[in-house]
Amino acid sequence: MYMKLHKIVVLLSSSVLFAACHQRSGNNGEKALVIGASMLSLQSEFVVNVKDALEERAKEKQVELVVNDAQRTAEKQVQQIETFISQKVDAIILNPCEVEASSPAIEKAKAAGIPVINVNSETSAAPDGFVGSRDEQAGEIAMEQIAKLISGKGNIVMIDGYMGQAAQIKRAIGAKNILAKYPDIKVLAEQTAEWDRAKGMALMENWIQSYGDKINAVFAHNDEMGMGALQALEQAKLKNKVVVVSIDAIADALQAVKDGRLDATVFQDAKGQGSGAIDMAIQLIKKQPAEQKEVFIPFQLVTKENVEGFLKK
Repeated sequence: MYMKLHKIVVLLSSSVLFAACHQRSGNNGEKALVIGASMLSLQSEFVVNVKDALEERAKEKQVELVVNDAQRTAEKQVQQIETFISQKVDAIILNPCEVEASSPAIEKAKAAGIPVINVNSETSAAPDGFVGSRDEQAGEIAMEQIAKLISGKGNIVMIDGYMGQAAQIKRAIGAKNILAKYPDIKVLAEQTAEWDRAKGMALMENWIQSYGDKINAVFAHNDEMGMGALQALEQAKLKNKVVVVSIDAIADALQAVKDGRLDATVFQDAKGQGSGAIDMAIQLIKKQPAEQKEVFIPFQLVTKENVEGFLKK
């Protein structure tokens, strides 16, 4: 009986706490807006960078931001959105785990009349707004740089992101669009390492065992996996023979480019995506006319020649 009463008290306390948060007033005396955000995975440095940008912009705009970590699980993400709906948040920002499996979250939010904005990644269900980048472009930029560095011929391996996520699908499409122009570049292997550095390293170790010095280049869908592959190549003393290019321009990837270890990365603007998503959410809440419902921020190639400018961002 005590345990039941204790649970009831905890649940009531949580409800009161959220209600108090929801009723908090801004400096102008108006009720503060509350935005819920469900993020793909806070184990990913890039996703954390987007989350930090969301929080920074929300603070500037005096908006309450509640952030949840979906831990790469679409089912958990849908449950988080259901909770935000029950709490009657003013808007929801979704950083989707998967194109299809996260789509019910969009449908549920829209059915409840709560505007939903996708940040960084896409779903098959259409949100009310989108702020991110065109992932095909990242794959194209990375693969074009690889083709340039290996003079349009050689053997490559490709490390995919989490299968079924928009970035994985579209970065692969972009890379293959470029490969179609280079018949002398052969793909030895392609496999997922689920955006994870340790898995990227383990996969690269397996490929080194299988293919050895036949590998001329590695394309990784993100820097985490790229840095893992780089470490495996360095330990095998093969890096001086293998080009490695990845995507996102996280801090240690930029440093690796500067140090001449990583051949290139592709900059994705986490700050622009996060701040843009908050701005769009506020516009939708206030039913202000938005200039555009989809905002695409261009990717940019980062090499040793221009890396200093990105290190300062």
